[in-house]
Amino acid sequence: MKKPERKLSLIMKVSITLGCLIVVLAAAGFTYAYHLKNSVKETAHAIYEPVVTKSDHGKKVKKTPTLPKKDPQPLSILLMGVDQRPHDVGRTDTLIVLTLNPKTNQMQMISIPRDTRVSIPGKGIHKINAAYAYGGTALTLQTVQDYLHIPIDYYIRLDMEGVSKLVDAVGGIRVYNDLSWHDEGYYDKGFYYHKGWLELNGPQTLGFVRMRHLDPRGDFGRNKRQREVILAIVDKAADFSNLTKYDALLEAIKDSVRTDMKLADMKFIAQHYRDCRQHVKEYEVKGHGEIIDGLWYLVVPDEEVQKVHQMVMAGLGSEK
Repeated sequence: MKKPERKLSLIMKVSITLGCLIVVLAAAGFTYAYHLKNSVKETAHAIYEPVVTKSDHGKKVKKTPTLPKKDPQPLSILLMGVDQRPHDVGRTDTLIVLTLNPKTNQMQMISIPRDTRVSIPGKGIHKINAAYAYGGTALTLQTVQDYLHIPIDYYIRLDMEGVSKLVDAVGGIRVYNDLSWHDEGYYDKGFYYHKGWLELNGPQTLGFVRMRHLDPRGDFGRNKRQREVILAIVDKAADFSNLTKYDALLEAIKDSVRTDMKLADMKFIAQHYRDCRQHVKEYEVKGHGEIIDGLWYLVVPDEEVQKVHQMVMAGLGSEK
């Protein structure tokens, strides 16, 4: 049975929803009541975390991206889903390079599998998800930029545990599942995720995105489900007029999200980039599995790296 096509509708009336910030970086928006303005400002302040790097002289420097006041240009954002554990800084479970082009009204989502074999600056050859464990957001950004030779304008980091809170805050989501399986214990051992459309609450969503071993596609299948969940959350959050848990949504965002976007940036993107969701293109970096020095890696050919580089640059309006 062919998957039904989903309309990517958009509602933008007054300002942005920080919930949309999580997924398409304010490419969708919502109407919120006047009394919520202070709460939104407080949430935006709480999640703001500029990237701190070191200059050649060893001095810490804060990266402060700026958007043009007029004539919006294409931009790129790195979406990082971090699986943090107690007493462990965690690793990136999800890496998605987003490009938003307001001139062509197109959005591109390119997933980088977590086991991709790359050179991490200052650390040598590792899986790409180790960059976060070694140097947090800053090193992850540098690794992705160096690997694909692309610019990244902004980042959004999401604690994967926070996905559950976000889904519950928007009242659950609806996703299409292309593979049937019984849960191994990520949600509730034995729970049946049937093929077809699923209505999921927060904990069920975590089980949906974390399943890996029962999918013959491995990480590729899981990354596909993660993209499905991201789009489902933004679809639901976009129609914010149907939501009643305003405080719960803002609290979930405050607990789970960090970004180097300021509230003014979010508003600008919501106003000028919202139509990008009319045309969404998804892609996953491809390679082959190989055991090297006892570890399993996804080895990506140079030709594929160059292809992805060109895709990102094309999404940014450049063929270089």
